Amino acid sequence: MAQPLRPEQYQYDLDHALSAVVSLRSRIPEDALTAPLLGTERGGHGVLIRDHGVVLTIGYLITEADSIWLVDNNGVAVSGYPMAYDQETGFGLVQALQPLSVPSIPLGSSAELGVGESVILAGCGGRQHAVAALVEDKREFAGYWEYLLEEAILTTPPHPDWGGTALIAADGTLRGIGSLFIQQAEPATDDPGSNLVVPIDLLYPILDELLNFGRVQRPARPWLGLLTTEVGEHLVVASVVPGGPADRSSIRPGDVVLAVAGAPVRSLAGFLRLVWNLGEAGVDVPLLVYREGKRREVFIHSMSRYDCLKAPELH
Repeated sequence: MAQPLRPEQYQYDLDHALSAVVSLRSRIPEDALTAPLLGTERGGHGVLIRDHGVVLTIGYLITEADSIWLVDNNGVAVSGYPMAYDQETGFGLVQALQPLSVPSIPLGSSAELGVGESVILAGCGGRQHAVAALVEDKREFAGYWEYLLEEAILTTPPHPDWGGTALIAADGTLRGIGSLFIQQAEPATDDPGSNLVVPIDLLYPILDELLNFGRVQRPARPWLGLLTTEVGEHLVVASVVPGGPADRSSIRPGDVVLAVAGAPVRSLAGFLRLVWNLGEAGVDVPLLVYREGKRREVFIHSMSRYDCLKAPELH
């Protein structure tokens, strides 16, 4: 159960730190690639990391957005521009198009955050929308949408509105951005679940490129448009993204992925690494799959996911 925040417990101005978190609402066109999976109306939070209006959030809130509104802790509402999205980390950046009336928060080090450490996971709205939590674990996380973090941060108890929340450490610095809710045990148990947080250290190497170009300038990883899930010891195709590379191939939902270019697949994380090790976007990806009692070879011509996303309109 979440405990109330007591300012005397913290070595910094708690309310000052919490005020850096803003509310974020976005609208996405109905014909956008991500609309069927993520919806056309998205909401969550962002964190002001620079005084001139740069807001860090989780990228799925702003991917393909044609309209963004930010509301700060003082109730000031301003429009925002989706200036950057990084598929590999999941981070997104929004530029506030008018001044926000709150201070930015300093960035810290997620590597220095230890398991068992007390933290705050904060949404917009001050203490009433913040959760006193513990770092439950730091471990690898693989997402079925072709996403992999080498060391994600898990916190518990979870924040009820986790998307884009600020992970604030005992020194008042930002250590990560909330992304997901994870239920690791059966729902009927007493396990409250966890929030998965993207570590802030992943931002440092790419921040300048995101600010200057809107995306990282290295070659894009091969994207298949394949949604897969681990079922026991097997990796099973759950669905394909309509119009994506896998949709154009002969792969089908229900196929069991056995190998990539002859290398056995043993986990979702392993599958992603095998695909990405073949080269950059555009490489052909040979898969061995099991379907209806037979092994079949399937070839998917990969592409860059960015090429399928709607670009933001220039202001």
